[in-house]
Amino acid sequence: MKQLFKAVFARIWAIWGLISFVFTFLIIFIPSMLSHLFKNETKGQLFFIFVSKIWMNVWLFLIGCKPKIHGRAHFHKNKHYIVVFNHNALLDIPLSAPYVPGANKTIGKASFAKVPLFGLFYKRGAILIDRKNERSRMKSYEEMKNVLLSGMHMCIYPEGTRNRTNVPLKPFFDGAFKLAVETQTEIIPCIITGTKTAMPIHQFLYLMPTPLTMTFLPPVSPKNLDAKSLNKIVYDIMTNELMK
Repeated sequence: MKQLFKAVFARIWAIWGLISFVFTFLIIFIPSMLSHLFKNETKGQLFFIFVSKIWMNVWLFLIGCKPKIHGRAHFHKNKHYIVVFNHNALLDIPLSAPYVPGANKTIGKASFAKVPLFGLFYKRGAILIDRKNERSRMKSYEEMKNVLLSGMHMCIYPEGTRNRTNVPLKPFFDGAFKLAVETQTEIIPCIITGTKTAMPIHQFLYLMPTPLTMTFLPPVSPKNLDAKSLNKIVYDIMTNELMK
């Protein structure tokens, strides 16, 4: 009976999550689009992130998934990083970029940009990629380099897709680490916890109020490393943190 009650509640709460997501998005949509008025791209993106963070503070509070952020001190002023996250649930996406200190962009699926209205918001904050298209992958890689050159952080999920396995992390793709080596940009690993419980990947229309955490770990330098070596170092660091 307890499990049945939990399952029913989770479905009802998921519907509330969708309704509150759409309603709060409509409120912040126009303010977020004002970021296009800034002549300086980095300042415009900083404003966009500011509005996004306000939105997420409100929405995550409404669904009982208030996040706690640890390790902000690892971000040094006037320095940009590649931030890599573990990826367990769709809830990771709205949680991640708004809480990264400073202007940033994230890598995202091109298909999300096709969603009416939300696609405009999504394109403002993301570098779009179609992983099945070689030209799209090359274009997105150059755009990521430009993001770093402009002084913004680049946020990446190196697992590529949500982790549907029983291991802490799926194997990482090399893209984030090639980018780090080529641009000599330090990587800040970030561990997201709670989203897997709040929104289990194998459950449809399911959401539970759950405390969430984001833990930024110390920067990892790409100096004197190739992409594969850097990949393994960051993978091991994040795996060890998840196993604690």
